[in-house]
Formats: sequence, structure tokens, C-alpha cells
Amino acid sequence: MSLGRIHLRDFVIVKELEIEFSNGFTVLTGETGAGKSILIDALQIAFGARAEPGFIREGAHRAEICVEFSPKPWVLEWLKEHGFEDAQDWLIKRVIDTQGKSKAWINASPVSATQLKELGEQLLDIHGQHAWQSLTRAHEVRALLDAYAGLSLENLKTHWLQWRDAQHQLQEALASQASQTLEQERLLWQITELEKLNPQALEWQELSAQHQRLSNAQTLLESATLSLAILQDDDTGVLAQLGKAINTLQSNVQFEPSFKDWLDVLNSSLAQAQDASHSINSWLKHVDLDAATLQEIDQRMSLWMSLARRFKKAPEDLSTVLSEWREQLLRLNQALDIERLQNEAQSKWLALQSQAQGVSKARQKAAPHLAKAITAAMQELGMQGGQFEVSLTELPDLASYGAEEVNFLVAAHAGSTPKPVSKVASGGELSRIALAIAVTTSKLGSTPTLIFDEVDSGVGGAVAHTVGRLLRQLGQDRQVLAVTHLPQVASCADHHWVVSKVRAGLDTFSHVNCIEGLDRTQEIARMLGGESATQTSLAHATEMLNLNNKIEETVSPPTPPKREKARKPKAP
Repeated sequence: MSLGRIHLRDFVIVKELEIEFSNGFTVLTGETGAGKSILIDALQIAFGARAEPGFIREGAHRAEICVEFSPKPWVLEWLKEHGFEDAQDWLIKRVIDTQGKSKAWINASPVSATQLKELGEQLLDIHGQHAWQSLTRAHEVRALLDAYAGLSLENLKTHWLQWRDAQHQLQEALASQASQTLEQERLLWQITELEKLNPQALEWQELSAQHQRLSNAQTLLESATLSLAILQDDDTGVLAQLGKAINTLQSNVQFEPSFKDWLDVLNSSLAQAQDASHSINSWLKHVDLDAATLQEIDQRMSLWMSLARRFKKAPEDLSTVLSEWREQLLRLNQALDIERLQNEAQSKWLALQSQAQGVSKARQKAAPHLAKAITAAMQELGMQGGQFEVSLTELPDLASYGAEEVNFLVAAHAGSTPKPVSKVASGGELSRIALAIAVTTSKLGSTPTLIFDEVDSGVGGAVAHTVGRLLRQLGQDRQVLAVTHLPQVASCADHHWVVSKVRAGLDTFSHVNCIEGLDRTQEIARMLGGESATQTSLAHATEMLNLNNKIEETVSPPTPPKREKARKPKAP
């Protein structure tokens, strides 16, 4: 079971309502206008449909929808991929306010409407009362065949986008070849001029520092020489004076312990002064403050400044500018490599063709099987001799969805020529065809919950009973919920809910009750004979229910659904 329970508060004409879903086939009935489709609307909104203020009960400040569900393994994987922690119970809550804004949570974690839609696609499959209209939309017809064939078009679409981008680049290159050639020549000239300098990263800063140093060569030499003399003078130098102080303290350290600490400091100072002396002496021996070097640096900095002014750039940025121009030229060269772009577009086209051929083969293989299955379902639904065909028409150009368009053709009666579904005149026939397709494709899907919203409109009699039997069969493996006005369908259900309107003062509310036994017999009788049940309609209703029970016993022993103790959903 996928859906466990739904709880509504202040939704349309529902003040507060809680319903526990069951396994098998469940029907929802009630008088016209009682609000049978409110539950379907609530489920659609819970799973990401557009939320509007009109769904809030008049006089209330907000509407709340809570849905408990039990995810299948693949749904659990989706939940984990989207950051939802594993849990024993799963709850969706969506709130709509009077401003039309809505918020949603899964187990107290915020979730977007897009994520709810993705989740809903894996949990629910809703067939609306105008499901036949989708059969006139090309993309939905194609999606039905692809789903039947087990096709995913993701790879095909990816290859199509890659081919389109390659084509676009080729066309752009051909169209802008002249102007890009001029830009290419301009960049090449600029790069050639700047490469005469060949500026390196941080070189300008190093040259500036060297220039400052060489410009002050005489001052630097005098400072180093004088410092060395102050340190090394035989009588008054720092080294000599420090040595005398150390000797004086050393001769009396046995009388005063404090002298030892002073000696440590002076010895350290003497060692550092000696190191400084050696370093200054070494610098004076090896320093190169040649005027010729200064002249070379002057010339290079002059060229540097000239190019910076010419290209209106800061001197320290020339190295980065040269790299950027080289990258721009490389991109232009690639963009103008027409032969390469043509080869790339051709390669992408061949890959796209290969993908499209695979999709076409899968569709050609699946089309007759789908047509045969739907044709068989049409016979069961009272369209004896009817024929269903899946037509594949080759497109003049490859599209992101393949090389062909898919059309559904129908011959409603024996001997008639199959025509597009949109050309079938009878609304009842359209509804039965849509139902045949829904039942056929739903058998193959993995969606655990199927919802049919008055898809049986326009049928009756024995055909209506067949509809109920088909939905009951689906309910053996899936959770099936159907909103219906047909007693033949309702009598086939495993579980029966009734929607009714209740007046409380000036207000009107919708209520949903699960009925069994006599209550169910009376509801079936009402559906057969109008508002008041007669002895005839009650007898007929009893007969219909008994007949369905006998059929069920013949097919397989009834298994009562497991029902949990009612509990309120945990709101975040």
C-alpha cells in the first residue's frame, strides 16, 4: 500500500476530514455536487499541483492537507537523494494561505512544489474524467507508447542538444567569419608587440625595487661601510665594548648570582653583533651596484611604460593582459576552424542518428503490441469489432524526441476505417477508449496507487460492469481509487466510501463515510433508482453485490485489508 491516510482541514467545503486508505479497489460515490472530486483535488495539491486561495473554505484563514504514505524502495532512494532522512512513517503536509502562498514539508523538512511533483509521479497515477483529451495531444500520446516500450529519452535528448549546439557554433562561425578574422588580426598584432617585452608575473615590481636600490648605490655603500666600522673598531667598536663588559662581569660572577643572567644576555648580543658584522662584510665584498646594470633596467622600464601607455593598461598588469589576449586568440582560432566545427557537427549528428534509430526500433516493436492490448480491452468495454492502431509517421527532421510522430487511430466499429482519436464523434466512445488505454498501460506501470476520476462517464449496462471488473482486477496488485456514478462499478469495489453534504446552521460541509452491509446496499440502490430506494432497487443492489462476491470467490479467496488503528497524522 502506498497511501495510508489523508487529513484535510478547511479545504473547499470540508471543515475537517480524515480518511484511511485501504488496499485493493475503493470507490467514492455520492450525489451530484456532494464534492466527490474534492479528495482527488486535495491529493493533487499535496503532490505539487498549483495551490490557490479558492481552495480555502470560506471564512477560514488557511487550508491544510496532510497525506501519510509508505514509499517503495525506489521512492526511498529518491527521498535519500534529496536529503530526507530515513523514517518509519512518512508525512506530507501542505498549507495554503489567503494570499495564495503555500508551504510544504515532508516529515518536517521543507520541500518545493517541484519536488512534490517528482514524488507524486512515483506514487500516484491519476486518470481524470477528461482523460480522453490527452489522447489528442501529441506529446502525451508519444509518452504513452514510450512508457509501454520502457523507453527513456534522456540520452536521445542529450545527443540532440549536443548536435544542436555544434550546429549553432558552426553557423555562427560561418556567419561571423569576416568580422572575427579582423579581430583575430588585431589580437595577433597586439600579442606580437607585447611579446617583444615578454613581461613576466611580478617582474615590474622586481624591476622597480632594483631601480630604487641602484639609484641609491653610493648611499648604500657608505651606510654599510660606516656600520661595519662602528662594529669592528679595535678600541671603541661595539664588539670590543661588549667583550669588555662580558669580561668584567665574568670576573665577579661568583660574588653576585644576578651577573649570570646579564652575561647570558650580553653573550647573545655579542653573537648577534658578530653575525651582523660578518653579513655586512660579505655584502660589501659581493655587492653589484654597477651603473651599467642601472642603465639596462632604465631601458627595460622605459619600454614597459611605453607599452602600458599604448595599450592603456597599468604596467603591473601587462603580464596578465598578455595571457588573456593569448586565450582570446586561441578561442578565435578554434571558432574559425570551420573544418573542425564541421567534423564535430557531423560526429554529433551520427551519434544522434544512432540514438534515434534505437528509439525508433523500440517504438516499432512496441506499437503493434500496445495496439493489440488496447483493442482487446475495447472489446471488453462493449466496442465489439473496434480496432486500435498506433501509427508512426516519420518526421522531416530529427527532433529531441526522435525521428517519428506517434498517433493513435481508432475504428470504433467493425468495417470502419481507423481515424485519429480526435475524429471519433461519440463522447462515450472516447471515454471507453481512454479507459481501455488507462487499464492497459496501468497494468504495466510500477506506480503503486491508481486513481480514476469518473473515467467511466458515458458508459452503462454490461459495459459498466466490465469497467468495475477491470478496476477490481487492477486492485489485486495495486491500490486503486475510483470516483464513480455507476452502481455497476461501485458494486465491484472492495471498499466503498460515500460523500455527502451536511448543513450546520448557515454552513455546508462535506463528509466522507466508509459504508458496509445494509448501508452499502442502500447506496447502490440509490445509484440505481434515484434519491429514494425502492424494494426493486434494493433487491437489484443486493443481487449485484452478491454476484460480485461470487465472482470474487471463484477467482480468488477474498483477503480482508489490514487496517491500522486510526491515528492523527503527525504534523510538522
